[in-house]
Amino acid sequence: MTGWVPKLPPHAESTIHQFLRAHTLADGAQGAVLGLSGGIDSALTARLARDALGPERVLGVLLPDVRFPPALLAETEEYARSLGIESRTIPIDSVERAYGLLLPEIGDRVTVGNATARIRMSVLYALARERGRLVVGTGNKSELLLGYFTKYGDGGVDLLPIGDLYKTEVGELAEKLGLPAAIRERAPTAGLWEGQTDEAELGLPYSQLDQILYGLEQLRTDAEISEATGLPLLRVREVVDRVTRTRHKRRAAPVAKVGFRTIGLDWRE
Repeated sequence: MTGWVPKLPPHAESTIHQFLRAHTLADGAQGAVLGLSGGIDSALTARLARDALGPERVLGVLLPDVRFPPALLAETEEYARSLGIESRTIPIDSVERAYGLLLPEIGDRVTVGNATARIRMSVLYALARERGRLVVGTGNKSELLLGYFTKYGDGGVDLLPIGDLYKTEVGELAEKLGLPAAIRERAPTAGLWEGQTDEAELGLPYSQLDQILYGLEQLRTDAEISEATGLPLLRVREVVDRVTRTRHKRRAAPVAKVGFRTIGLDWRE
């Protein structure tokens, strides 16, 4: 797909540094709080935040539950130490159990996984509030376009510094910055249930998904994307449909217009 494949812009790193400094230290904020999962997105975001703000202004928080592999936990804690940032490990098993007791009829693993993501985000916001900091999200452009995040969970953040980088571009920048190979090569997963991986759920590898998404960004038709990528038109349309179906996740909650100026419509911030 020559000319349509996402390629990391040379200014990406410096732009993200400027973005983080402009927003994270604006209006009296004291720095950043972010979740560390052991995955490439959070590892890259932590590195970028450290480089932009200084290690003393970055708090990385590990929020493991019973499904979190101990070896991955130890590796992630060591990665935070290697960055020189402050980190905290806060197990959330007790909160998950309390949620299960409150709603014992909830058994669907996606619903339970979404609850876990929201528990984690509530902890990050509590810590950020106490320290006068902002919650920095780790979502990338591919996940945002596909709606592959939990609304008001990992999607409920103050800033998204890598939100305009496709997953494949995240990998490029991580390699450029020399992130550990174990992090860069690990299969992407939200870790919300045992054996879960992003690409198994999404049905295509990110290398192909990003070509489709980039074609959409370039305003190409489904047929043009299919022809250029060699992917079946049906698969292309499935991805396009997912982008359309999940657009509510990328929008602020709509407000019924009653007054003269309405938030989100004609009252702009």
